[in-house]
Amino acid sequence: MMKLLPWRCTTSEAHGTFFSKISNIAPYLFLTNMSRRFLFHSQSNQEEDIFDPPFSLASNTLRTQKPKKKQKEEKKHEKDQSFTVDSELPFDYRYSYSETNPAVKPIGFREPTRFSPFGPGRIDRKWTGISAPCVKPVDLEKVAEERRWVLGEPLTEEETAELVEKFRHNDCSRQMNLGRGGVTHNMLEDIHNYWKRAEAVRIKCLGVPTLDMDNVCSHLEDKSGGKVIYRHINILLLYRGRNYDPKSRPTVPVMLWKPLAPIYPRLVKNVADGLTFEETKAMRNKGLNAPPLTKLSRNGVYVNVVNKVRAAFETEEVVRLDCTHVGTSDCKRIGVKLRDLVPCVPILFKDEQIILWRGKKDEQNSSS
Repeated sequence: MMKLLPWRCTTSEAHGTFFSKISNIAPYLFLTNMSRRFLFHSQSNQEEDIFDPPFSLASNTLRTQKPKKKQKEEKKHEKDQSFTVDSELPFDYRYSYSETNPAVKPIGFREPTRFSPFGPGRIDRKWTGISAPCVKPVDLEKVAEERRWVLGEPLTEEETAELVEKFRHNDCSRQMNLGRGGVTHNMLEDIHNYWKRAEAVRIKCLGVPTLDMDNVCSHLEDKSGGKVIYRHINILLLYRGRNYDPKSRPTVPVMLWKPLAPIYPRLVKNVADGLTFEETKAMRNKGLNAPPLTKLSRNGVYVNVVNKVRAAFETEEVVRLDCTHVGTSDCKRIGVKLRDLVPCVPILFKDEQIILWRGKKDEQNSSS
């Protein structure tokens, strides 16, 4: 076989001689390299070659000195002080101003009152669970004078018509939506942000607050300092005033989250006032079997509901409102609003149906 392939023998012999020579020469190469490196590093620094790596490990770089704890604490204290907002507004802070009654006190809370929705240390007021009361005494006369000066002279009919024509259309970019929360605290900050670039802001009201639009307008004017110059069904136009200056506007601290609603006394009693248990049960059954006066939609416009209920109570004793798909919480809010506005007595909330009773006082007055 070797005779047939003579080149295999020559190559194997060549490889063997090559590796044997390398093994014999390797120790001498290693010693020469070591001697060269030792002699090179023993030379002076002036002849040092920058491309040759150092023989020993590089020394650790100098670490930057950490700031002291006192400096950290001082910076943190200054940062906390910068977050605190002085209470400039002359009223108590609440989540909703138009949908809550300060006269009705809750019987319990769903979250600890020590947790303020404004955040820890953000305001110089204490959160009580439903509001943050004003700490400093308020001079109402001075506040009224400042607001009159900001509003300036009343708008003429031409100026009012020009603003209304500019902002009344549905494609207006300066529009805010007012939902079932009503006039909320964070809404005041949004109003002032709109007033930076425009003289007025268009507000579209939907849901439960539309039952009492007078209440919404009064709270908007009182809390923001502006004036409602246009009102059509559920559309409002809030004017900022002639002398309004965005740089000197009041600072409104923002709520970081929506606080949980507190627990209030029960709205519907087992036995209505002035009736026995059997009479109350009969009234509830009569209301459930009666045809609905009107059907309310979710986040709809309820401007005419109060007048409809008042007109129905002239002939009927019990009225049913169909609130399908409105929601249980909104049904109870509608019942509370109608109880105070009509007035009437809500006797049942069942399957998103509201049963209202006109009460004995109205019956006696109508008979007399």
